[in-house]
Amino acid sequence: MAYKHYILVCGGVECDSNKGDDLFRKLIHAVEHRGLMADIQVVKSGCFGFCAVGPVVKILPDETFYVEVTPEDAEEIVEAHIVKGKPVERLRYREEESKVNVRIKDLSFYQKQFRIVLRNCGAINPEEITEYIARDGYLALEKVLFEMTPDDVIEEMKKSGLRGRGGAGFPTWRKWEFSRVVDEKQKYVVCNADEGDPGAYMDRSVLEGDPHSVLESMAIAGHTVGANQGYIYIRAEYPLAIDRLNRAIDQAKELGLLGDNILGTDFSFDIELRLGAGAFVCGEETALLASVEGKRGMPVPRPPFPAVKGLWGKPTVINNVETWANIPVIITRGGDWFAKIGTEGSTGTKVFALTGRIQNSGLVEVPMGTTLRDIIYNIGGGVPGGKKFKAVQTGGPSGGVITEEYLDTPIDYDQLGKLGSIMGSGGMIIMDESDCMVDVSKFYLEFTVDESCGKCAPCRIGGKTLFNILDKISKGNGEMEDIAKMKRIGHAMQRVSLCGLGQTAPNPILSTLRYFGEEYRQHIEEKKCPAGKCKSLISYEIIEDKCIGCGVCARACPVGCISGERRMPHLINQVECIKCGECYNVCKFNAVAVG
Repeated sequence: MAYKHYILVCGGVECDSNKGDDLFRKLIHAVEHRGLMADIQVVKSGCFGFCAVGPVVKILPDETFYVEVTPEDAEEIVEAHIVKGKPVERLRYREEESKVNVRIKDLSFYQKQFRIVLRNCGAINPEEITEYIARDGYLALEKVLFEMTPDDVIEEMKKSGLRGRGGAGFPTWRKWEFSRVVDEKQKYVVCNADEGDPGAYMDRSVLEGDPHSVLESMAIAGHTVGANQGYIYIRAEYPLAIDRLNRAIDQAKELGLLGDNILGTDFSFDIELRLGAGAFVCGEETALLASVEGKRGMPVPRPPFPAVKGLWGKPTVINNVETWANIPVIITRGGDWFAKIGTEGSTGTKVFALTGRIQNSGLVEVPMGTTLRDIIYNIGGGVPGGKKFKAVQTGGPSGGVITEEYLDTPIDYDQLGKLGSIMGSGGMIIMDESDCMVDVSKFYLEFTVDESCGKCAPCRIGGKTLFNILDKISKGNGEMEDIAKMKRIGHAMQRVSLCGLGQTAPNPILSTLRYFGEEYRQHIEEKKCPAGKCKSLISYEIIEDKCIGCGVCARACPVGCISGERRMPHLINQVECIKCGECYNVCKFNAVAVG
């Protein structure tokens, strides 16, 4: 059925948490109230990616882009835009006054993006399989079943150059080929949706906005390698993604796209969900497979690799969500087409979760080889508040920091490795001059220490030792020999830890030592934290000749350690001060100094 207008409401978790669900219901009510249901369809789509300005509403076919929409705006949007044909200008996204009517794809946030993985997110109703099919969904599976042999599929994957997007970047076709040639009747296909990096939500958004792309890809892999069963391992903290996956599986079975004798052939393939408890170590494939089997999620030595001996000892192809989402496009458009995107050694695109000290936070998909500067400044809008860019952390807690001098480096697996970082699953956290590198490293070490399974000594003991040294430095008790000690421990962990968690845990320390060694020295020798983040090394003092005695700081102090007569300079009791910084934040006269 054709509608005159489509009202797409971002259905991502971020927008829903900001009353996006209420907005969706009120838009439906406004349309129903005016008797427009035959002409207008209101759809909750997937994440649009532009999370900084959510909740987002898009009107089709004119592509009007409304931002920061509240439930109270629903009536006005329907009445003004739909009924009277006059867009609500105050809600439209504006980059410049002269560009009020700019098309969505021409906005600077989207202009340099190239969407393959996110092609359907924000464009379809993810709960309706017909909308996925209308955008060439399941054509790739049909092509594989009726026009291609398993060798043909492997060859297209090889031509594409697609590497795993979960972190290691292993060639996808090789995994499939390893499993395909093993002479076993029972084989498995697994989707790793255990996205655990702080600030990362790429995989979750794909599952919420385009679940069928993963189901179709897993079926293609099953036919190629000779598997009849797939599992999606997803953390239980993703209820919306879980609900949409279950709906998608049911719908695909109803249409004969999953289950027995798919599309009338002798190929059968089914998919089940397995819920994880949020253990970061289960992002490592052998730990994940152990968890699927009902065991404690702990890594085991490799080889043998899962592609040869995985689930229940059988050959298992395992890829993450982003990797799977590329497969249908590679099959329908060809491996050669995909290989033309990106760089020679890192083809295709990469999705990043752009967060931290950035103007336009959100999901960004760009061709491999795009520079960090393009992502941070041309797409992300730069650092807000007039502050100076300091570093960007790629690869989450397993990655490292990259400084301003390397912003023009093309992003791919090899280039990031040379700079002491990794691609990882795609977290990209921006830091400015107010961030302390010792504090950043301490944060990530605390996370990895807490998430370590404790099985191997290098990770269990080395990680905790590194954290204790960082903690000591942040409290002003460090010694210069601690620097060499952290490097020795970090390099040892990289060499001999059992799995990727322990091997990459030292990356934040080693990279910050490489680029910000002076900051560590200041913490140790001068007992100073230049960024003012390490509480033990800072103090707040009131400047007598600037203080007018207004008392705002005293009222804001949560522990009541500021005293003084009205219109007279105030004092901070340094013994009772908890160094929360509230006095500094509320003073309008710059009378509070950080020492």
